[in-house]
Amino acid sequence: MAEEPQTEEHVDSLASRVVGEGEEGELQFRDMFLNMGPAHPAMHGIVRILVRLDGETVLGADVEIGYLHRAFEKSCEVGGYNQAIPYTDRLNYVSPIINNVGYAMAVEKLFGITTPERCQYILTLMSEISRITDHLTCIGASAMELGAFTVFLYMIEAREFLYDLVEEVTGARLTVSYGRIGGVKADLPDGFEQECREAIERVRKIIGECHGLLTKNRIFIDRMRDVGVISPERALAYAFTGPMLRSTGVNYDVRKAQPYLVYDRMDFIVPLGTNGDNYDRYLVRMEEIEQSCRIIEQCLEQIPPGPIFADLTGEPIETERMLELAKHKESFKDLYEVKVDIAPTLQGSERIFHDVVATDDRRAFLPPKEEVYENIESLMNHFKLVMFGHGIEPPKGEAYQAVEGANGELGFYVVSDGSGQPYRVRCRGPCFNFLAALHEMLIGDMVADVVPTFGSVNMIGGELDR
Repeated sequence: MAEEPQTEEHVDSLASRVVGEGEEGELQFRDMFLNMGPAHPAMHGIVRILVRLDGETVLGADVEIGYLHRAFEKSCEVGGYNQAIPYTDRLNYVSPIINNVGYAMAVEKLFGITTPERCQYILTLMSEISRITDHLTCIGASAMELGAFTVFLYMIEAREFLYDLVEEVTGARLTVSYGRIGGVKADLPDGFEQECREAIERVRKIIGECHGLLTKNRIFIDRMRDVGVISPERALAYAFTGPMLRSTGVNYDVRKAQPYLVYDRMDFIVPLGTNGDNYDRYLVRMEEIEQSCRIIEQCLEQIPPGPIFADLTGEPIETERMLELAKHKESFKDLYEVKVDIAPTLQGSERIFHDVVATDDRRAFLPPKEEVYENIESLMNHFKLVMFGHGIEPPKGEAYQAVEGANGELGFYVVSDGSGQPYRVRCRGPCFNFLAALHEMLIGDMVADVVPTFGSVNMIGGELDR
């Protein structure tokens, strides 16, 4: 039976009795206490594990978190609803788009807003791309910590293909701030479908190579199988979700249990493990990468048509030529019909494709910049939504929205008092529950097993220390 977690006071008292006297007055060695972290490469600098050892066997562990706390929830309550979007990027910063989606959907639920169908497909597509990048990072880094450096390089290469897609759509690789309350900031660029399909094929090829390097590798199996085990009952008691829960055989996935966006139209399976050990968690994540690839391909096939960047007609006209034509009063018709390239700041969301990626609800979504500069109504609407004391003002109430993050159920609970600022924002990050149970998963294993077990948890600091 697993031992009860040791409190810090109890650990200190035990530490003072590490060495005692035997019956004949000789020194008798009992247990050893070892600090792993926070200054440890595998602890990411933000987790401290004090392990109690008998030789190299872990008898107990005290897991201390909080080294990266940055007051995410209180920061969201200081500004307006839209100002919290960049904060959500910094939760699970490996798959930030999923964070954007969860928070925006919670506020949309307060408003009673439904985003357009094309927008929902885009969010589903981008969420699955983010899920793959997260799993690639987790598996690659965990393999590297066990000495499989080649696998790490391969998976980071695969992640680069997907980060290129993310950057093309959002303009950033990591802190994307792509989601909006009522939509997204821009549509998919021209040629994205072909680039996405090519990237998915490259990822599949690399995943196949990594399967050959790891899945039946005797060293890898010996280091992972029957290590870090947790039972389904204990996992449910700790409120596990995501791959950690599914590795124990419990079939729970928010995308299936409480479908959102267009997941109810997607054909995919939920991979399950049987033993709840590190090896099963590896297998579940590897299979989830393939299932996410399937969802992405279905989104590309089913996404409804709509204007995109490629639908802009006409050719750009040079400024000098425009001035010359205007000076001589020639070809005014050409000046009206030909579109001119202007700065991205002035282009804004582009009215011609704005309707298909954002709601028309003026209470929530910012109007396109070109309209703000052209008519007083849009200027007033923009002013009301961004100025302090005005802003987005949903009716009084509360809403909870859960999405399936890469690590499990990511939930946002938002309370509105009718003002332009959230009265309360609460984030349910999946990592916290895993760290609460980590001491049970370590007991009985060797000290060398602490690193792969901690890696299989896929703890993300921003998501853990909110």
